[in-house]
Amino acid sequence: MDTGTLVKQLCEINAPTGYENLSAEKIKSFFNPLCDEVYIDPFYNVIGYKKGTSPEPKKVVITAHYDQIGMIVTGYEKGGFLRISHLGGIDTKALLAREVVVHGREEVYGVIGAKPPHLLKENETGRNVKITELFIDTGFSDDTLKEKVEIGDPVSIAAPVVEMKNGCVAGKSLDNRAGVAALVLILEQLQNVKHPNDIYVVATVQEETELFGAVTSSYSIEPDLAVVIDVCHGDMPDVDKSQCFPLNRGVPVAVGPAFHSEYTNALFETGKRERIPTQRCIEPGDPGTEAWAIQVSRFGIPIVEVCIPLRYMHTTAELVSLKDIEAAATLVARYVSGDIIKTPEDIFQA
Repeated sequence: MDTGTLVKQLCEINAPTGYENLSAEKIKSFFNPLCDEVYIDPFYNVIGYKKGTSPEPKKVVITAHYDQIGMIVTGYEKGGFLRISHLGGIDTKALLAREVVVHGREEVYGVIGAKPPHLLKENETGRNVKITELFIDTGFSDDTLKEKVEIGDPVSIAAPVVEMKNGCVAGKSLDNRAGVAALVLILEQLQNVKHPNDIYVVATVQEETELFGAVTSSYSIEPDLAVVIDVCHGDMPDVDKSQCFPLNRGVPVAVGPAFHSEYTNALFETGKRERIPTQRCIEPGDPGTEAWAIQVSRFGIPIVEVCIPLRYMHTTAELVSLKDIEAAATLVARYVSGDIIKTPEDIFQA
């Protein structure tokens, strides 16, 4: 499967954060043919396992979250309308007039309604609309709607992934289905490679809320090293260039207190050896990714992070380069295929 097709298929899957049970089996189907074992844990993390060749293998975990931002039904309004709140850090500016799917007893299609400019009061102009001011127009009668939808049902945005020029794609949920696509590509590259360590790929849940999938899966597997794959901000006009990264200019690798310096240096060395360009992504504090949760699991887990530049984060027009996904996957695959796990004595001596 080519990368573009893979990304499109992954982004078509709806898994609002906290409701990944809707789609865990679909994510599992991408791992099944490429792993020795695949299972879904009680939290709906999807975990693929590939056995290492060493008689005493260590454990390497590679994570990418598959949950997406969305909404949740909070109430009914007369006339077939639904009130909503957010699931994750949704941008209300990007919601107005969007088509949505309510995952109720059956899927219900609707549109986000908002007052047109002609009807806005003076104090309502020039400000961002609040999520509590929005509603979903379903077109159903009140009685029929209540038969199909309950308060607490999740809502996802309906938006296709479209092909752009120069190998780019844009659409919803590329944060972080781009990372999940990289997991699949890593598994493909490891098919004919003898790697000494056991490798676990984990499509994690609830990253968009409190990193809970990373917490539970890392505690359960107890890896010796973890690699997080997530998106970072792609470059665009009128933004701080130190916080954004150009597309197709190299794989951003995170550097900062959350990330193990020796293993991060080894990741850069892998890039040099394999002629895979990299960029330095400086994270002076909380990186806002699963790395923050995994590093303090149990007695502490060494962690590195590889990023995929993405423009227009948390909108329905997120944009990435397919080449960046492939480069990130290749860098991580080459990295984890070697005998990279160090003992504490090796680290202290270094």
